[in-house]
Amino acid sequence: MEIEFYFREEKSRIFGSILRPVAEIIFINNEKEILESVYIDSGADVSLIPKSVGDALGFTIEKSDKITEVKGIGERGVPIIIKKIKIKIGEKIINTRVAWALIEDVPLLLGRTDVFNLFDICFQKNRKTVFMN
Repeated sequence: MEIEFYFREEKSRIFGSILRPVAEIIFINNEKEILESVYIDSGADVSLIPKSVGDALGFTIEKSDKITEVKGIGERGVPIIIKKIKIKIGEKIINTRVAWALIEDVPLLLGRTDVFNLFDICFQKNRKTVFMN
């Protein structure tokens, strides 16, 4: 089974028009499902969602949740809580962990944990990403 996603053209302050690998995936928590466009990020350890997406999925901060911090390229840390949910890529439903950011100003990322080990993923020069199962 192959699942294909075409790169999206976006504006960069530095490089002008660039192409970025994105995927349309469905986040599933209990009975709530949300379709989102996410960056496919082989450099991200874990998938990341902003606060509003977690809120829409019904996430709450529980006493058992551990608030930790992740950092990307910059020095600024992002407070997160790891949550277990399902995601749907094409027709495949995956149990995964996501980092729920407790702030809004973060991109939606599809990271390696619980996802990249299930597929051969090929970033093709003809502007698409292919997930092969």
